[in-house]
This record gives sequence, C-alpha cells and structure tokens, in this order.
Amino acid sequence: MAITDATRERAREIVARYPQARSALLPMLHLVQAEEGYVTVEGVAMCADELGLTKAEVGAVATFYTMYKRRPTGQHLVSVCTNTLCGLLGGDEIYAALSDELGVEHDETTADGTITLEHAECLAACDYGPVVTVNYEFFDKQTVSSAKELVAQLRAGELPKPSRGGELTSFRDAELELAGFLDDETRLRKVGAVESIESTLRGLNLARERGETAPEADYTTAIPPVPAKESK
Repeated sequence: MAITDATRERAREIVARYPQARSALLPMLHLVQAEEGYVTVEGVAMCADELGLTKAEVGAVATFYTMYKRRPTGQHLVSVCTNTLCGLLGGDEIYAALSDELGVEHDETTADGTITLEHAECLAACDYGPVVTVNYEFFDKQTVSSAKELVAQLRAGELPKPSRGGELTSFRDAELELAGFLDDETRLRKVGAVESIESTLRGLNLARERGETAPEADYTTAIPPVPAKESK
C-alpha cells in the first residue's frame, strides 16, 4: 500500500520538531505503524526519503527495536511479560494459556484480526507482576483467568479499563499517540487517568513505618583520577 499524502504531511510535522532531521526516525516509524499496522517496505522508503537516510539505515533501526513490527499487527497487541520475576509469578502460565486460547504463538495474529500475541522480555512493572499490556497500557497482577477474560472482552469489541495510565485504544491509535499526535481532549483524559501506585511505594512506606533509613553516602573518598597518557 502506498503511504498517503496525509501521512507524509504528518511525517514532515515530526521532522520539524527536531534540530536534526534524522532524530525524527523513531516517531516516524510509529507513524508508519499507525497507518499500516507494521513497518512496511513503503514506510521504510518514505522515512528514508524524508530524512535523507538510506533504506538500510532505516531498516537497521526498525529491525533493532521489538516495538516495530515486521508483519501486520491485529487491532490489539497483547504483550505478556515472561521475564524472570513475572515469569515466576505466573507470566509463563498466562502466556501459555493465551496462546492455547487464541490458537497463536509469539508475534502471530488471530484469524479474526483482533489480537496479536507476544511475550515480552520486561514491561518495567515488576512491582505489579505478573503484568500484561494491551497496546502498551498496563493490566497489573494478572492471573490465567483474568487474562483470558481480558482477551475475551477485546475480541467482543470492548475496551477494558487499564489498571493505571491512559484509556485503552486500538494498536494503531496507540501508535499515532507514540508518534506525537494526540488531540487535546484525549490528552486531558489520559493525564487524569493515573490510578494508585501503592505497590510501587510499598517498600518506601514500610521503611518509614519501621523508622528505617538508608546510610548516608560517603563523599569523602574521592575517585582517583585516571592518569594521563604520556606523549611520545
């Protein structure tokens, strides 16, 4: 599919945000995914053309980061953290159950196009594990049954409320947001949508309750300077 003129105009808006054009590549790749559902050959060519890069340079970036997809993504991207902590807490079982329930493996999409499933190395939310994200919005402390209910709601056309953070949207709308395009009304709703972060603060609160403090840093021991190389 050809990149639309509207997407090219948005791409140029992104470029205008940066003092150096090539700095716009990451959000531009999100823009491509917002239109195409993944990073297409045409999208790579458009980025290269607008930024004065080679297709190889754009492709190298697009294939380095797992957030850029190489084949069409469904309406919703469901990511299950299977890194060490979440995996031990039940993430592995959740991923296996969803894979069986949906009939897909990692980075595959259901036949109806609603769900793309992936296992993620880390979703940076160990204090809420096991964690599942949908289009990068968090669903904390999941179980096999709650994760199955979550994907059932998505396949039924519902948009469940995330545990914290912004409202749930489609994958392509999330990609448009990551590209830096978000209307004012939606932005205000997202800013006001953050829920409790009690789990994150649990260790700090326990320390305060017990009167525990960390030792003061020792700034008296200076790090010895690196000796200068003698010139020959």
